[in-house]
Amino acid sequence: MFGAIARKLFGTANDRYIKGLGKTVAAINDLEPELEALSDDALRARTAWFRDRLGQGESLDDLLVEAFATVREGAKRTLGQRHYDVQLMGGVVLHGGKIAEMKTGEGKTLVSTLAVYLNALEGQGVHVVTVNDYLAQRDAAWMGQIYEFLGLSVGCITHAMTDAERRAAYACDVTYGTNNELGFDYLRDNMKFRLEDMVQRGFRFGIVDEVDSILIDEARTPLIISGMAEDSTELYGKVNTLIPKLTDEHYEKDEKQRSVNLTEEGTETAEQLLKDAGLIQSGSLYDLSNVSLVHHLNQALRAHVLFERDVHYMVKDGKIVIIDEFTGRAMEGRRYSEGLHQALEAKEGVTVQNENQTLASITFQNYFRLYPKLAGMTGTAMTEAGEFAEIYGLEVVDLPTHRPMVRDDMDDQVYRTTKEKYDAIVDLIEDCHKRQQPVLVGTVSIEKSEFLAQTLRKTKGIKSNVLNARHHEQEALIIAEAGVPGAVTIATNMAGRGTDIQLGGNLDMRLSREIAADLDEAEHARRAAALRDEVEARKATALEAGGLFVIGTERHESRRIDNQLRGRSGRQGDPGASQFFLSLEDDLMRIFGTNRMDGMLRRLGLQEGEAIEHPWINKALEKAQQKVEARNFEIRKNLLRFDDVMNDQRKVVYEQRRELMTAADVRETVVDMRREVVAGMVPKYMPAKAMPDEWDMAGLHREVQDILALDLPCEDWGREEGIAEAEVEERILEAAEQHHAQKAARFGAETLRAIEKSLLLQILDQTWKEHLLQLDHLRQGISLRAYGQRDPLNEYKQEAFELFQAMLETLRERVTQFVSHVEVREAPPPEALVPRAAGRMQAHHDSPEPAVGGGAPEGEGLAVRTAEPVRHVAPESRNPADPESWGKVGRNEPCPCGSGKKYKHCHGTAA
Repeated sequence: MFGAIARKLFGTANDRYIKGLGKTVAAINDLEPELEALSDDALRARTAWFRDRLGQGESLDDLLVEAFATVREGAKRTLGQRHYDVQLMGGVVLHGGKIAEMKTGEGKTLVSTLAVYLNALEGQGVHVVTVNDYLAQRDAAWMGQIYEFLGLSVGCITHAMTDAERRAAYACDVTYGTNNELGFDYLRDNMKFRLEDMVQRGFRFGIVDEVDSILIDEARTPLIISGMAEDSTELYGKVNTLIPKLTDEHYEKDEKQRSVNLTEEGTETAEQLLKDAGLIQSGSLYDLSNVSLVHHLNQALRAHVLFERDVHYMVKDGKIVIIDEFTGRAMEGRRYSEGLHQALEAKEGVTVQNENQTLASITFQNYFRLYPKLAGMTGTAMTEAGEFAEIYGLEVVDLPTHRPMVRDDMDDQVYRTTKEKYDAIVDLIEDCHKRQQPVLVGTVSIEKSEFLAQTLRKTKGIKSNVLNARHHEQEALIIAEAGVPGAVTIATNMAGRGTDIQLGGNLDMRLSREIAADLDEAEHARRAAALRDEVEARKATALEAGGLFVIGTERHESRRIDNQLRGRSGRQGDPGASQFFLSLEDDLMRIFGTNRMDGMLRRLGLQEGEAIEHPWINKALEKAQQKVEARNFEIRKNLLRFDDVMNDQRKVVYEQRRELMTAADVRETVVDMRREVVAGMVPKYMPAKAMPDEWDMAGLHREVQDILALDLPCEDWGREEGIAEAEVEERILEAAEQHHAQKAARFGAETLRAIEKSLLLQILDQTWKEHLLQLDHLRQGISLRAYGQRDPLNEYKQEAFELFQAMLETLRERVTQFVSHVEVREAPPPEALVPRAAGRMQAHHDSPEPAVGGGAPEGEGLAVRTAEPVRHVAPESRNPADPESWGKVGRNEPCPCGSGKKYKHCHGTAA
């Protein structure tokens, strides 16, 4: 109560911040007459003048007023657009490393030019991040006119560019690109073998457009570069045929948690079905040997019970394509992880792709935290202000509109059944259509958008434009025409569309589509004037009818998505209206509402076709949405806590990698590794407190031969009087150094240095890849530790650290072993040292692009001779009594013989 009174008296913190920007805006406006008098060359020369001042010690803040005034004048001369006062405020907010919330149609794209220009003066590059390639290219070409007029270079990163083109784009003062492309370039750069092959040049300042879509919605899952795993895909098809034989009594579905689990009866039934199919040879379903079957069974069950075709995914060209639940877009090239995508492929009868193994990954949270300074802009961020502050340290500032908002946001209408709800929606659309009022209808799935379009056509004879994942290619065109009088547009969600709905239609879009570029100037001007008059007449008709009417067919779990839909109406002070229609059968009402509501409404005498409409209902729904948002935030925050553990390790590995690439040679590193390997090797066979007759000198001889390629008389040394482990260690090291010196003399010192560097980088990549796989496996089961009253996060931190230590030990052994055994072939092909392509690129799950591996750093006429790879065999398929069945065993894995020792200390000693 006291807080509300204080806000009325003094205003909110946001109000006070906005008020404080008034002086800066006034100072910028005062410079306008002076800059208008300058010639184009004089205006352009200010860029060099600003840079000189920075070099003399002035800060960006010192230049802000003059730089912003310069950009505004540049925009007037190139685009014919003048920044409004609220847009100048938005520029100050962005420069301050904050998020600017500006309503749809307020010109966020133009706002960004102010902060981009000012920060680009430092010469370290500014990244502008968009949600798709279309917007990146459009904004780079559109806003790029201002930057280039003022003497800055502009680049744009798109999907199909070569490394050379990417490097040139990143070297520009301003670089536009999508979050996926920028993130992948970072991961690919850290898989390169030479510094000059890397495309990015570090991070300075980034502005994220549609910041809520990218930093929250897209950030739910990581970017992954992966390679094919060796697991068979046949099992997915076999298990899939068994799922339809399970009934509702065999599993429990929790739609709130998006989980499904077999009941006790379901487990018994599934086990019997698997036995009948010959998939379980012995034991029960939960025996260690059947752990892979449990995984396949769970994913197949999820695919059938929780995932619905044309809602969560669609089938296109024989592939499963994920549908983004927030934007309604088809996410081409992305795949669900952990075998779920394969289970969906088996369910729909399309080709089941191989599972993939992670080679490199990063979450968007950790990628964007690489920027020392980050800002963002969107129409809907205030509802997620807490998450932006906690995860990214970003403050949200709600900016006023240029013209007063006059849209009429009506109370929700709640019906008992879905049929009654749709009947009411159809009647309202018909009424608007007759009055020539344009209508935008928001649905939550492809299925519902097409059902509504079909219903309108059959029952009312009204034709509508449908925008969903099936028709996303026409996205900009459909949205551009959505403001035409009488137009009915049905869209699955509206996040980050990037094209404004203008009443009367989008003039620029029509000019580019309907007037040929090769017309003479007079004819072009005549046709443009005719189109302009037509659009103005249509706009007057739409305004008279009440502006754009936005209809929501149900509430989303997130208020932000509802606000994005609503925000399409009432652009730049235009009239408009919005209303949401709900039924008790909607997912949100059914899952998070109360089961008693239907009976209560019947008792109150609610008739069929009647709706409840009251502000209290809106508040109750908002509170339900807030609870769901808070739960989803906790889930994302928990996932980030786990990823932060891997992120710390990733930073160490990538930094070490960069140091190795920078070094002229890595001889000292290789020598240090060899010493540590020998220092760890000797005590295993000559324990400090053991008697000489207890030493295993034969085992030491085998390991020295295996790792160092040396045939030393270790057993003779063991019989010498008074010899100690320190002396043995010294003799081994001395012999290893002599062996290495002989190689250098035989191959040439430069050649050997090149081989060492190449091997070190390749082996580091291989051990890091294997470590990521182990972390994936650890992460999947760690939550079960909670049943033992142990904190899963602390357990994960501890075990991940132990795995990292083991990875470093493995790295030292492998590098020492390879360098000791390496030989050089004469006249090999130049590609011999180039690592094989790293597999498949995956934006958030998978995508079918080849990853860039990179070439050898030096010594391109050389090739390392290595043994043929040994196939990997799943642990459950190995016969302890038959070493031939073990396949490739990691040196630090438990020995398959069952002794409990590591493989390298057991059967691996003779390998």
